[in-house]
Amino acid sequence: MRKLEYTLRRLLLSLGVLIGMTIVTFVLTRVVPSNPAALYLGQRARPEQIEAITQELGLDDPLPVQYIRYMNDLLHGDLGDSLATKRPVTKEILSRIPATAELLVTAIVIAISVGIPLGVFSAQLHGKPADVGVRTVSIIGVSIPQFWLGLILQLVFGLWVGLFPIAGRVDSTLRFSSPIEDITGLFVLDTFITGNWIAFKDVSLHLILPAITLAAYPIGLIARMTRATMIEVLGQNYIRTAEAYGIARRMIVYVYALKNAIIPTLTVIGLTFAYSLTGAFYVEIIFNWPGLGLFTARSFLNLDFPAIMGITLFGATGYIIINLLIDLLQAYLDPRVSLD
Repeated sequence: MRKLEYTLRRLLLSLGVLIGMTIVTFVLTRVVPSNPAALYLGQRARPEQIEAITQELGLDDPLPVQYIRYMNDLLHGDLGDSLATKRPVTKEILSRIPATAELLVTAIVIAISVGIPLGVFSAQLHGKPADVGVRTVSIIGVSIPQFWLGLILQLVFGLWVGLFPIAGRVDSTLRFSSPIEDITGLFVLDTFITGNWIAFKDVSLHLILPAITLAAYPIGLIARMTRATMIEVLGQNYIRTAEAYGIARRMIVYVYALKNAIIPTLTVIGLTFAYSLTGAFYVEIIFNWPGLGLFTARSFLNLDFPAIMGITLFGATGYIIINLLIDLLQAYLDPRVSLD
């Protein structure tokens, strides 16, 4: 019952945050000096056409009236039409979610697979040169700008070595030689399910560099948090007791210690996953990845405020949901967490 009450309170708080976010974003997109009607019609629009579209879109109404109309449409699942593409913003976002999700999930899997073992390894060698090396790598991963890392990886592994493609999600020639059957929108999964191994190899190669670029920051953060919590747990009395009983060191580290040390790391993983929703934007621009990030950048350049509003709402909702799930998971795993 307490968990249900806690979840309901968090949902109500999240709803308030989303409403406040829509107000701020709505006002900011309207105060930017631009003419949405002119952007909607194009460069050759005549003044009378601009005036007609302004009235049709309701852009000449007071801001409170426009906001109420926007919220009413939002409650009916309508985010408006993109000024640049003339398509519904909802369809634009949904069509690009699979590309971003594929990149994001791959990056997080890499970050968890590398960051946690690095943290555990570093904690066991606390104060030794290997520990210093892991900490140095972690600091570099956290500090290095993603756009700079992406450019370096493109230059080294794409242009100089020639191992990986430097842009795009798939080679354009595959549409003729080995077309991808779109089942889930996740190209790696779709090609694996259909046994299209030529396309599977190609989309995997396209995915490696942007995924590594996006995973660099989470790797450093997860490794540092895991190391810190593991050092604390390995110094507890029950660990010394387990060692005194002659239990294998691997069992002590990876079963007893890591089980308790991983709880704070879960929060970091959730935060980095949510952070990667925005970090993916930079990576998609650099690698010309056809996801939400590239669409967002073009929307900002075109001052496409319906698209900007829709993307902001989607990102904020995703961030709130991820944090809520992490808090609930932490409360479930650690009974010491208060739900009051």
